[in-house]
Amino acid sequence: MIPARLSIDLDALAANYRTLETVSGVPVHPVVKADAYGLGAATVARRLMLEGARAFFVARVSEGLELRAALGPEPEIWVLDGCPTSGACPEMVAADLRPVLNGPDQLAHWLPADGRPCGIHVDTGMNRLGFRPDAAPEPFPGVALIMSHLACADEPGHPMNRTQRDAFAAIAARYPGAIRSFANSGGCFLGPDFAFDAVRPGICLYGGGPEGRPDDRIRPVAAFTADVLQLRDVPAGESVGYSRGFVTERPMRVATIAAGYADGVLRSNSPRGQVHVAGQLRPILGRISMDVLAVDVTGLDVGVGDAAELFGPHRLLDDAARAAGTVAWELLTSVGRRVERRPCG
Repeated sequence: MIPARLSIDLDALAANYRTLETVSGVPVHPVVKADAYGLGAATVARRLMLEGARAFFVARVSEGLELRAALGPEPEIWVLDGCPTSGACPEMVAADLRPVLNGPDQLAHWLPADGRPCGIHVDTGMNRLGFRPDAAPEPFPGVALIMSHLACADEPGHPMNRTQRDAFAAIAARYPGAIRSFANSGGCFLGPDFAFDAVRPGICLYGGGPEGRPDDRIRPVAAFTADVLQLRDVPAGESVGYSRGFVTERPMRVATIAAGYADGVLRSNSPRGQVHVAGQLRPILGRISMDVLAVDVTGLDVGVGDAAELFGPHRLLDDAARAAGTVAWELLTSVGRRVERRPCG
């Protein structure tokens, strides 16, 4: 039996998809890069296709090739890395992958595709990927998508949101007929003038809130649980874990849980991390080890083999991320390969 599991509630995933569709008022093109944020891109995409999704975004060409093999010919698969080399062009054409071109070199790499669909990424202020607005190419055959990316969508009142939106609207007008894609998860909630023709949510599909905190409109999707391996009574004045990272001030009942940093439990969970066990939130004690962590279960009815939830419906993803000093994106994508994925629903 595998003692650490990531259970994926596909019904909750579908509900979040429908919520994002309703809130934005336009088609949802899910972002399934990084193996759908660690939840399994093929599993996630298949369920979302049942809900009506017909276009997906990945980051790498390799991700696109894997997804095409899993899904077959029907959906559009867009590659955010674009066409990174001239050698990538024939491979992408053969698999019907659509690059989102980020600069003149990528445009040159894609020219042999002879008018096959592609997208143009215009940088409206994030300074990460994309053509600068004054360097965006003139329209050419095959441009089916124009996109940009919000830098501050998780802060609805930030003035950069409107600045980027207006810059994108001006650039997009140069590409009549191309699908306009601007809003990420947070952008879906900024209002109808941010939605354009299609939205590209990621974290909100998978249970993270649009503002980096729990949101009642978004359902938890992933539950990371691990079993209790051992229980012990620790007297006052003794230490728990490496480097005497925690010293008891009173007698404690301590559970050793079968998940550590090799499983994606960040060491930064010390000292504010918590798990949900036996109906309560209880603190993680001391430093996270590679394979295990320690939890205070004093006064609880806990036995070996019982499950503790590191994040999920009782320990919400954004709350767990904040306690670890990070964001929901990192928490999900850090879950290790030896943690068993279990789709349900």
